[in-house]
Amino acid sequence: MHLQTLIAAAAAVVAALTGGTMSAQTDAPKEPLSVYDFTVNSIEGTPVRLSQYKGKVLLIVNVASKCGFTPQYKALEALYEKYKERGFMVLGFPANNFMNQEPGTDSEIKNFCSVNYGVTFDMFSKISVKGKDQHPLYAFLTSGGSDPAYAGRVRWNFQKYLIDRKGKVIARYFSAVDPLSSELTGAVEAALK
Repeated sequence: MHLQTLIAAAAAVVAALTGGTMSAQTDAPKEPLSVYDFTVNSIEGTPVRLSQYKGKVLLIVNVASKCGFTPQYKALEALYEKYKERGFMVLGFPANNFMNQEPGTDSEIKNFCSVNYGVTFDMFSKISVKGKDQHPLYAFLTSGGSDPAYAGRVRWNFQKYLIDRKGKVIARYFSAVDPLSSELTGAVEAALK
């Protein structure tokens, strides 16, 4: 076998094992085009490819347990329950970036959400949504994702990103926007059509 054939075969094996796409010419991963290009850890610690949500409308939210907006968990759960049968998902990402308002471990966060708010929508492992250790998913979201009109830093806990069925950012809502507001529910309904 020639060296180039071996390199190409090795690159194909690596891509198959990692779910990525790499060429034999370069080891640089492809630039993300949608939220489907990311893998995150569930709140239980298992890797989850966001591509499993293809075809669904998503609301991605950075959450915290000790914030003035924490009662939004109840509204997020109600929103999820209202639209889940039509292909809607809420994805909660705990983050401790704002005034130490999410200090707990993943298991403590999961228990808090379940006991206090009956959360059944998908929750993920605690991440950073800003700064030097910003998670790549949030680097993508704050860059505007697929639309620079939605670019900008995460300002506080419970900032929301609405994602269409193709994995593209179609709206951004700041913390004060209630998940059950007509503004947000109207956008969810439009995206579900």
